[in-house]
Amino acid sequence: MISSLSISNYALIKKLQLEPDAGLNIITGETGAGKSIMLGAVGLLLGKRADTKALLDKDKKCVVEGEFDISKLDLETLFEEEDLDYEASTIIRREINPKGKSRAFINDVPVTLEIMKTVGLRLIDIHSQNESIQLGNKSVKVKLIDDFAQTSKELHQFQSDFQTFSQLAKKLTDLLDEEKNAKSDEDYKKYLLDELVAADLKKGEQNDLEEELKLLEHAEEIKLKLSQISGEFDESEMAINDKLREAAASLKNISGFSKELESLSKRFESATEEIIDVIRDVVNIQDNVEHNPARLEEVSQRLDLIYKLQQKHKVSDVNGLIEIQTKLESETIGVINLEEEIKALKLESERLKKQVIQSAEILSEKRRSQIDTFSSSLNDLLAEVGMPDGHVEFVYKRVEPWKLGIDEIEILFSANKGIKPEPVGNVASGGEFSRLMFCIKYLLASKTAMPTVVFDEIDTGVSGEIALKMANMMRRMSENHQIISISHLPQIAARGKAHYFVYKNNEAEKAESMIRKLEPADRLEEIAKMIGGENPSDTARKSAKELIEMK
Repeated sequence: MISSLSISNYALIKKLQLEPDAGLNIITGETGAGKSIMLGAVGLLLGKRADTKALLDKDKKCVVEGEFDISKLDLETLFEEEDLDYEASTIIRREINPKGKSRAFINDVPVTLEIMKTVGLRLIDIHSQNESIQLGNKSVKVKLIDDFAQTSKELHQFQSDFQTFSQLAKKLTDLLDEEKNAKSDEDYKKYLLDELVAADLKKGEQNDLEEELKLLEHAEEIKLKLSQISGEFDESEMAINDKLREAAASLKNISGFSKELESLSKRFESATEEIIDVIRDVVNIQDNVEHNPARLEEVSQRLDLIYKLQQKHKVSDVNGLIEIQTKLESETIGVINLEEEIKALKLESERLKKQVIQSAEILSEKRRSQIDTFSSSLNDLLAEVGMPDGHVEFVYKRVEPWKLGIDEIEILFSANKGIKPEPVGNVASGGEFSRLMFCIKYLLASKTAMPTVVFDEIDTGVSGEIALKMANMMRRMSENHQIISISHLPQIAARGKAHYFVYKNNEAEKAESMIRKLEPADRLEEIAKMIGGENPSDTARKSAKELIEMK
């Protein structure tokens, strides 16, 4: 329900403030006074596009703001889905600056136009002769049946089951794709793994092998050089080791003559022992080094294998190859686990699908049980609003489960006797369509909470008794819902709880559209003008009074 509506700097509207009644609100005024402009401004709250052409003053921004009481509309889930803070009194605002940039807000939170449209269409429902309510949309048609059949409980259960099933189905599809990709590489990965396993790689072995290869490749040269060194120091007649020992002994004999000689003797003796120890190691290495062609071939082949594996897998050491082997082993185990998980998900999917079908059947049965009643009631109402030969049929078709169940609904309509009904969007004229939708809304008003319903001159082409019936139907609808009707008919204007008059003010430099709420005397005079023209007679005033006082 609209609690308040403010429009500034839009088209011919400089500043407009409206606080509609909770019941039936009537808006009247001369053609061109600005009634359609008001609807255009309201359309901005429904996410419609706009540019600087909509600005009255091109140097100022346009602002349209509506405050809504949404406490009875059950919109908590919608607000949660759109990541909005739910407030029973919700404010929607749209701004267009002089450069044409548009901004949208819900409860002071910036939102996209798409989100504003989604929320706005749940708050305001505008009907005119030139605008359908998307009856070509299959969701809208099913929702009409749901509102009439009051299936909210059954629909909620189905959608909960369907969402659970859909989420699992997506997960299963993703896993099947993963399995397909994994199996497409499985043979190649197995080959790679087998190759690495057969190589039996050890951490650090590459460095050890490379060191060993150097020794094996230069074994003869190393043995010769070491032999020469050991011979010079330990095996010749003039062995260096013997000379070092003699020198050490001589220094020791004179070391007692001074501290300096004592220090020098100790240093020389220590150096001699270190050199003799080094020569022993030279001899040991000399004895251990041997020319071994078989071992040289073995080490070379092992390193060649390691280098080839490193090049294939684009790593620089054995540790990298071992990591790849571990990863391939994990992937092999993962494929096995994937198959088991897919098997379990398929079983769960079958169980959930049966549950979805079961809840969908319950929902469908309740819908189908009300279709004939809905169409029969509509056909009766069509006669009351001036279409005695109008005929509506709801055609049910079973389909695969989708977000609203297993049903699709087609609305067939014929306004003329003997003419086969066809899809309503193909055959109904603007006036016929508007009255059909009026009848649908009238029936739904007693069944479900509805947004503010705006009827934009849907009474065009009717008069007399038909107009009076439509007026009374609007009044009954407004007992539980906020209704705003833009009308030229006195019968409808007289039934309103609040009457607003739109007029054009030409006193300023630029013409401005303005609106004011009519007091009882002004209201009677306006309705009398609607009956008898600009200068109504007493008879017209009397007729206006009778219409207002009619029960």
